[in-house]
Amino acid sequence: MFTIDAHLDLAMNAMEWNRDLTLPVAAINAREAGLQDRPDRGRAVVSLPELRKGGIGLVVATQIARFVAPDNPLPGWHSPEQAWAQTQGQLAWYRAMEDKDELVQITDLAGLEQHLSRWKRADGQQTAPVGYILSLEGADSVITPDYLRAAHAGGLRAVGPAHYGPGRYANGTDASGRMGNEGLALLREMESLNIILDATHLCDDAFWQALEHFSGPIWASHNNCRSLVNHNRQFSDEQLLALAERGAVIGMALDAWMIVPGWERGKSTPRGMNCGLEAAIDHLDHICQLTGNVRHVGIGSDLDGAFGNEQCPYDLETIADLQKIPDLLSRRGFSAEDISQIMHGNWLRFLRAAWA
Repeated sequence: MFTIDAHLDLAMNAMEWNRDLTLPVAAINAREAGLQDRPDRGRAVVSLPELRKGGIGLVVATQIARFVAPDNPLPGWHSPEQAWAQTQGQLAWYRAMEDKDELVQITDLAGLEQHLSRWKRADGQQTAPVGYILSLEGADSVITPDYLRAAHAGGLRAVGPAHYGPGRYANGTDASGRMGNEGLALLREMESLNIILDATHLCDDAFWQALEHFSGPIWASHNNCRSLVNHNRQFSDEQLLALAERGAVIGMALDAWMIVPGWERGKSTPRGMNCGLEAAIDHLDHICQLTGNVRHVGIGSDLDGAFGNEQCPYDLETIADLQKIPDLLSRRGFSAEDISQIMHGNWLRFLRAAWA
């Protein structure tokens, strides 16, 4: 089944993890044998061949670079200008993949429909480039809100104002506090350019403020449910309902600590915690039960988002195994139409409305 994944850090893996994503996953992991600079070395699950194998023909792909103040212990760049330059290097990688016909950037409705038509052909899965919509995860690299115009001209179509910790425009996971004037100016510029607001990672204070001040399209590319795993990274039922009222789609994330409670980084294992795709679908199903329909859920896997198979569902060897999800949904009583909406239809409906 044609599948959309609304959150993949492809350029980060290429540029910071030094992975050649045109190779099979097995070749990437073999190249990393013996490396210990990152906990997920040799454990990658994402590559462009695996996307095609799994029928994942459209993704939301990120740029990401955090600015950190002197008192911020998180990893990142020491000035916004350095962070901006990092995102531009990532954009250059996407352009190189376009030149190689591995990727094609999708920026508008006409391009979306053309890409879908290409993938509907019988040979599309084997030969077509993977479509990508460019998103910025954390806005720290936007030197001033005016820089959004240049970013938009380069194809940027979604922005998450925050990531982890305190940010220049909004505070994110494990932080708190409302947006200041610069954050509100960023939202206004996003709305004027029809850039999608990605509510993922916004702290609670900034989340409610953003919904109040932003009238454009909103989604949550990769988020799970706080009622199932109690952490501020997840959304509460109240937040999920507020997003649904705004027409948002929420992408099911596949980072194990977000799926099952009690995960201990570096100690827990997916099998030991019974963290399989079924457990992830519990989050998706919870949103469906909460909203009374399937219109607000999709996939936003975040696979290889600084973790590998040591911290994702045990029954997922590569991202191609997202194709196990339709059968699991069917066993739970989801109809064929429901499953189609979850795998791609809800994201397509959202994009068609946002870009109309």
